[in-house]
Amino acid sequence: MRDRIIRAVAGILVLTGLVLGILVNSSWFFLTAFVGINLFQASLTKWCLLEDILKKYRIEN
Repeated sequence: MRDRIIRAVAGILVLTGLVLGILVNSSWFFLTAFVGINLFQASLTKWCLLEDILKKYRIEN
């Protein structure tokens, strides 16, 4: 469950950054880049802030 939430949030943020970057201001593409960098960092370090937040609120895996 936790993994699905993390993937959903990442996907929503990427799509939001893309849509806002196209329709509002190109600076929104930084949101997409930030999410991508965070996903890459999580794959290397096996640490994800959102996972820690979900654990704190006892959202089970």
